[in-house]
Amino acid sequence: MAAGSNNKKKRRFKTQRRLMTELPGLGKAGALEKRPYPPGDHGQKRRKFSEFALQLEEKQKVRAHYGLREAQLKKFVAKAKAKAKTNWVSQLANLLEKRLDNVVFRLGFANSIAAASQLISHNKVMVNGKRASIRSIVLKKGDKIELVPKAYENQVYLSAAQAPRLPLADYLSKTKESKNGIDFEIGTIVDEPHFGHIPFELNEGLVTSYYSLN
Repeated sequence: MAAGSNNKKKRRFKTQRRLMTELPGLGKAGALEKRPYPPGDHGQKRRKFSEFALQLEEKQKVRAHYGLREAQLKKFVAKAKAKAKTNWVSQLANLLEKRLDNVVFRLGFANSIAAASQLISHNKVMVNGKRASIRSIVLKKGDKIELVPKAYENQVYLSAAQAPRLPLADYLSKTKESKNGIDFEIGTIVDEPHFGHIPFELNEGLVTSYYSLN
């Protein structure tokens, strides 16, 4: 089990090193601390990129951080373009940030988006008082998100609560309550997220130009 966990960590660190960007959604920080260069024999050599390669890397950052397949990201791009003819990348950020798995992560209920997805698939997450089992649903302003009572004693939640991967975003709020001797938190979406809420460096122009060609 420990070996599998270490292998996952190595893969996630390798992804971040390849993209030369810390992607909080992948979990533990520090991917670039000891080796701030891409993996491979030529990682420390100066790299030259075509314009398309730069565009592709920016798109890959989005995929990796949010844990999306290519087809899923394309669907979100299409939705964003349908909702906003101009500045659609900010609308894309709005949709991705409001995905249930991301909101669970950004609330500090899990220390990665993958861990948040696991909570959801195990029916540990509730939205507006009802259990939610689909990680990709897009929430809306005013929705309330919490865990089932026993999940607040789960190691996934406890480790995240002790050391949150990110500070609480200002489009979210949290309140603390206590029931039957169990302390728990309830999160609420209080505003609409935008491009500035993406928690890693991303070039908006390169994302826009990539999807103008693809």
